[in-house]
Amino acid sequence: MENSKEMRTWLNDMALPHPLVIAGPCSAETEQQVLKIAHELKDTDVNYYRAGIWKPRTRPGNFEGVGAIGLKWLQKVKEETGLKTATEVANKAHVDLALEHDVDLLWIGARSTVSPFIMQELADALEGTDKVVLVKNPVNPDLSLWLGGIERLHTAGIKKLGAIHRGFSTYQKTKYRNIPEWQLAIEFQNRFPDLPLINDPSHITGKRDMIFDVSQTALDLNFDGLMIETHWDPDNAWSDAAQQITPKTLVQIMQDLKIRKETDEEAEYNSKLNNLRAQIDVIDNQLIQTLGERMKVSDGIGELKKQKNVAVLQTNRWNAILGKMILEGESRGLSEEFVLRMFKAIHQESINHQEKILKA
Repeated sequence: MENSKEMRTWLNDMALPHPLVIAGPCSAETEQQVLKIAHELKDTDVNYYRAGIWKPRTRPGNFEGVGAIGLKWLQKVKEETGLKTATEVANKAHVDLALEHDVDLLWIGARSTVSPFIMQELADALEGTDKVVLVKNPVNPDLSLWLGGIERLHTAGIKKLGAIHRGFSTYQKTKYRNIPEWQLAIEFQNRFPDLPLINDPSHITGKRDMIFDVSQTALDLNFDGLMIETHWDPDNAWSDAAQQITPKTLVQIMQDLKIRKETDEEAEYNSKLNNLRAQIDVIDNQLIQTLGERMKVSDGIGELKKQKNVAVLQTNRWNAILGKMILEGESRGLSEEFVLRMFKAIHQESINHQEKILKA
């Protein structure tokens, strides 16, 4: 995408003293609920009031949104509080209705981003709009698919663009609802540093008590803002109850988050240092997770060797791995000494795991 700097203009023009904040309920449930939450957020740092009108659900039978009538409630929010409004769109009909009701910000969900056909339909429907359009990452960790959707919108003449990082689906059991895959978000920023990037800690965590930590990590990684689901009675919300917080909690989180200063050389240094350290923290966590998965595979090998009464140490296999990894490490700027130390330690831990199984 050329001229990506123009995509940041809408955010720069807001001249915010803090990161962009998009907040509101996962779903618009009733007119009373929508307005009550909006009034509680009126005098806070919230810049856009979000509410899901149409809710794509994984399986039928769950609450799928109130539909178009909810757009009238959002109009009342704007009239009564002055808050700008935001909602998700997933097809041309949604776009037409949202524009008709003067919704200020439209976002495209992860299930839509995954389909180039849907993205093209939305790009055609939104062609030339002056509304802000944000694109959530696809459910699978595919950077090209994410960027491709944004490129379709850019080609359609949409200038006020941005992206939302909401995490990625995985079959593995983790503490997250959707694993953040921070490295992919970092690569996104490296590719398009001028494209606003918003973090969605609600969908990443799936748990309200983790929202602060993920939000802080996002800000440490220079994200431009946060989208946080907020409900006056989260436990009784009609959708995604566990990940929503009260307006009071949102205000407290915004107060507690540390925003890096950029007013002098020392602050600039600390900002860059914190960013790099946050990246290292993310990668280190990935390393530990990967090593843990490797040892699970070693356990499986140990079980198989036990069944067949085969020795733990396979010298030829070990030498082949070591030679291959030394070459791979050199191609990535890693010294032979370092690779040897690291893989000898990994190999020894693997042997320990298998020995334990054989002795059991």
